[in-house]
Amino acid sequence: MGPLISDEQFGKVLGYMQSGLEAGASAPVGGSRVGDRGYFVEPTILTDTTPDMSVVREEIFGPVVCAIPFDSQSDDVIASGNDTNYGLAAGVWTKDISTAHKTAHRLRAGTVWINCYSVFDASMPFGGYKESGWGREMGHNVLDNYLETKSVVAQL
Repeated sequence: MGPLISDEQFGKVLGYMQSGLEAGASAPVGGSRVGDRGYFVEPTILTDTTPDMSVVREEIFGPVVCAIPFDSQSDDVIASGNDTNYGLAAGVWTKDISTAHKTAHRLRAGTVWINCYSVFDASMPFGGYKESGWGREMGHNVLDNYLETKSVVAQL
């Protein structure tokens, strides 16, 4: 895992992790910087999180995941996953592939990974919903960025 892009982003990621821990989250894996030089942060898993925590609600853009287990594909799970201004990506881990697909369909995110995360392919469009992006990158959808589409209507 490489370093974060800047001192500013490094501080933001550490701040999010710290706010989660102070609000009652646990970090069974990671939770701090690596070494005393550079912008390296340990890959971190936060548990015992709640939907009101900023570490759950915000886009962190760092090596941090909030693991929130669920027992069934209830409306509460979907509402919790969608209760954010953002919708770039989501991940669902389960042994039940039917539940995974039903959950993915109802999540308002541009990409939903099932039993994996951060897997990309150049033929697959990438972009978010809500405040997480405009349009799509990659795939044939990226061509829309280079087109000037026009509608012409004439009454005859």
